[in-house]
Amino acid sequence: MKILLYNPDNGVTRNFMPHLWMFLLQSLTPPEHEVLLIDGNTQPMGDDELVRFAVDNKIGLVGIGAMTRMVAKAYRVADAVRAAGIPVVMGGPHVTEIPEEALEHADAIALGEADETWPKIVADAARGDLKKRYLPVDAFGQDRKPSLQEYPQIPWETLDLNQFNRIPGMVRPLMAHYRKQWETFHIIPIESGRGCPYGCEFCTVTGFFGDSIRFRSNESIVEELLRLKARARQTRGQIAVFFVDDNFAINAKRTKSLLRDIIRAGAQLNWVAQISANLLRDEELVDLIAESGGKWIFIGMESIDPANLASVNKTFNKPGEYRAVLERLARRNVYAITSFIFGLDNDTPGVAERTLSELRQWPPGLPVFGQITPFPATPLYDRLARERRLTRPKHWLDFAPFMMAHTPLKMTIPEVQAEVEYAWRSSYSPATTRKAIDWLGTEPVPYRISHLVARVFFRGIYFPHKSAWGWLKLFVHNRGAILHVIKEAFTNWRGPARKKEEGLELEPVVRQPAE
Repeated sequence: MKILLYNPDNGVTRNFMPHLWMFLLQSLTPPEHEVLLIDGNTQPMGDDELVRFAVDNKIGLVGIGAMTRMVAKAYRVADAVRAAGIPVVMGGPHVTEIPEEALEHADAIALGEADETWPKIVADAARGDLKKRYLPVDAFGQDRKPSLQEYPQIPWETLDLNQFNRIPGMVRPLMAHYRKQWETFHIIPIESGRGCPYGCEFCTVTGFFGDSIRFRSNESIVEELLRLKARARQTRGQIAVFFVDDNFAINAKRTKSLLRDIIRAGAQLNWVAQISANLLRDEELVDLIAESGGKWIFIGMESIDPANLASVNKTFNKPGEYRAVLERLARRNVYAITSFIFGLDNDTPGVAERTLSELRQWPPGLPVFGQITPFPATPLYDRLARERRLTRPKHWLDFAPFMMAHTPLKMTIPEVQAEVEYAWRSSYSPATTRKAIDWLGTEPVPYRISHLVARVFFRGIYFPHKSAWGWLKLFVHNRGAILHVIKEAFTNWRGPARKKEEGLELEPVVRQPAE
């Protein structure tokens, strides 16, 4: 039987890396079946086009996984595929939390983590005997979380990853002609553990993966990294890794052990991970992050207001420590993707500028901004429902990017949207980008290039680059920073080492008008 695993896009901006679930299920599929992958973020297809693909390739089962913001499209695609006579199974956190809704669009649903149930789903589909629900349970009928100790080997060295190459298509022939190393660039998702004990009010992680942490063995992770390095050498490409754990350093002792094993085995690749700010107080941990290949750390700061953090059960975040954490990383040439949420209960108009005034005193990074969103079955959703503050109780069925689904306490919904846009526009204006590059002026040019490229692409999260003309305007607006980095690439590639002492005082950047 041929199986198609499909991940829909949200129609707004493309995801920068593939989703792990597709590769994991592919590796768990019995070998007598063939699995095809389509990620809508890298291979956009209309509903009719996808159905034609499934029919032409004689697909016998379509598996669809979708996050909440993508589920409306997932349902639409599932309906179209089923209308063509092809059975559909759906899964993921959203489906698990609202199973009856999903069953209106699917022949079967996989509840919870599907590591153990997927082979049974495939076998039942091959016999034409799909059940409505598949749930991993133990001998007593209790929900069971799969162990990660016997983790399946994903055959990265043989998979076709062409759809996930981040080098723009128009550039690839040129790089291949000159035999440059970067003919391909892939960001590969790897997990080292699942679960989170923190239980933030707005988060879906604890509800889906649980509050007990399960880890893979160090050996299996190191072996996977070594195979990825081998593939990069063979294909004259570059590979970076995103550890998709919801909190990569939640057990600091274990994380240090893993990073030491990566270093000892020479398995370093450039990597990104999500780590809470409170865990980055540890100097030894940060040293190991840098030495093992860590380049960017995603930090969910959420707010600079302690009252806001308390309101969503995230008091372990200490805003007074944010600057010190980022400086600690920057001294090792590790930088941060900092996430902020507006529309929290203690936010008032001007929250964006108050947040930006703090950011301007920190080392440059990649700030991202959004509005607080009540995902189904989270404590936040339940609280807002009790308080009758939900304005769009099923907002996922009518996805609107950066649009609130409930009434804030101290702002209006349009005011929150305006704050989010102001924060994005100010943070990624040409003037701000040039200041970030100037701050890195004494670092080797590759660091400045990576910052510049990252800022251009992160700007596209809120202001998508949807045409060649849009890209051209973006380059023209940022020509100052681009030309500066090009000049330095020819005259000062390595740059003098930047001395960052523990108490370094950074010169605040003067606020520039939004571009």
